[in-house]
Amino acid sequence: MAPKKGRKNRNVINGWLALDKPYGITSNDALGKIKRILHPQKVGHAGTLDPRASGCLPIAFGEATKTVSYVMDGRKVYQFEVTWGVETTTDDTEGEVVSTSDERPTRQAIELALPEFVGTIMQVPPIYSAIKVDGERAYDLARDGEKVELEARPIDVHRLELVECSDENRAVFEAECGKGTYVRSLARDLGRRLGSYGHVTTLRRLLVGPFDEEDMITLDELTAAAEALEEGQGIEDLVAQFVLPVRDALENLVEIEMSSDDAAKIRRGMQVLLRGRSAPIATESAVAIHAGVPVALGSVAAGRFQPNRVFNL
Repeated sequence: MAPKKGRKNRNVINGWLALDKPYGITSNDALGKIKRILHPQKVGHAGTLDPRASGCLPIAFGEATKTVSYVMDGRKVYQFEVTWGVETTTDDTEGEVVSTSDERPTRQAIELALPEFVGTIMQVPPIYSAIKVDGERAYDLARDGEKVELEARPIDVHRLELVECSDENRAVFEAECGKGTYVRSLARDLGRRLGSYGHVTTLRRLLVGPFDEEDMITLDELTAAAEALEEGQGIEDLVAQFVLPVRDALENLVEIEMSSDDAAKIRRGMQVLLRGRSAPIATESAVAIHAGVPVALGSVAAGRFQPNRVFNL
């Protein structure tokens, strides 16, 4: 369906935009720029990126906001540079120096240490993080000079590879990890393990869930395309060029094809009996599909699909 003006002259857009967030602005600032270009009726982002990080920031429009959790729970891939010899309060270049070392790790030492940081491991988040402590953000407490102590928590690191040793002071890594992983903490802990200390100097997110570098567009590209529109022209071309389908966020869910009659029942919140040998008997998360379009998110029990969230597509 083509975008149309909704309440308060906002455009009704449904789908995902994989923004290549630039270095130096917050995720909310980037979202604000998107709003000023596309004027969507409803929009949000999936997974905050630090101002000093660049890369994939998935933006959800309209009905895609119902699928944000599936993107945020997906795997993420980061490429980051660590500078050895210095540990900071923020574990990146913004903080004050807290420890230094003249030791520099060799490539062999780095590669031997990496397996210790792969798998389900315990990680203490940076004190300058958005984690809440007694209702307050840790970074707010740290900036106010209060002592912040965060407990270690389990995280999943699926892959951690050394990409290159730029020189004796710097090394570039690529990490594939699950929700809740802090790359800054990986750099900090790796530096401590190697006896050299370390902090992140560049950080780029290459993938979030189903969205990777091939999907990404920059703010400059989107702005230029918007400015090229002729006066009075709609945004249909922009949406067709840059906005990805809602369904793309649901690639890891069980998909169940529905008839038009069953799809109509599901849109009214009704259960439907699943037929056919390939139909699942039970699953906690599934998506009903009709004619290639998501109808509802739901679960299956005793061979029946129960809708939990219905899409208006």
